[in-house]
Amino acid sequence: MSIFDIIGPVMVGPSSSHTAGAVRIGYICYKLMGEPVINADIGLYGSFLATGAGHGTDKALVAGLLGMLPDDIRVPDSFKIADQIGMRYKFQEAHLTQAHPNTAVLGLTGKSGRNLEVVAESVGGGRIHIRKIDGLDANFAGDYPTIIIHNTDEPGHIASMTEVLRKFNINIATMQLYRACPGGMAVTVIECDQEVPDEALKILNSEKGILKVTYLSLE
Repeated sequence: MSIFDIIGPVMVGPSSSHTAGAVRIGYICYKLMGEPVINADIGLYGSFLATGAGHGTDKALVAGLLGMLPDDIRVPDSFKIADQIGMRYKFQEAHLTQAHPNTAVLGLTGKSGRNLEVVAESVGGGRIHIRKIDGLDANFAGDYPTIIIHNTDEPGHIASMTEVLRKFNINIATMQLYRACPGGMAVTVIECDQEVPDEALKILNSEKGILKVTYLSLE
């Protein structure tokens, strides 16, 4: 446990969960996109929906999508900044069941036309969990460089993924596997101890049976 678990993160308030955590959700989504976000459809659930306006949750999410961190003094002005650069955003209720009370569903479109849907929750103290990406389960906090790989559920994919990372001397911190059903769609979440070079990501993306590679860089 660090001192930040006790006193909370360095942030523009008022709430570590509803403000700082919301900024971090937006920021991780911004990094996952890897390009400027031009349109954001944001669903709010539970406490995010009920009390988010008073805590600035909506502005915090947009601030993160603009690339701001929780201690950025521009967070309260995020709507104005988004309007100035032409980023569109709208909010509505997220219809979820048995989700964490501080949950946001973000449907994003990037400058190139790339689409991304993320379900994320703020769990307190500015910490977050990414729960779903493009409809498939995931579970990571954004504390490590992370590769999210959508693939068909077939033998050999895990061996191929780890071999690519071995060749680039990338150490795996954690690996999680999820699938919709046997032989269907699957997702592999790999947290790494080092940043993953573009060349390695391109090789992973070109492997047979790999449908999509999304990368979270912390640089």
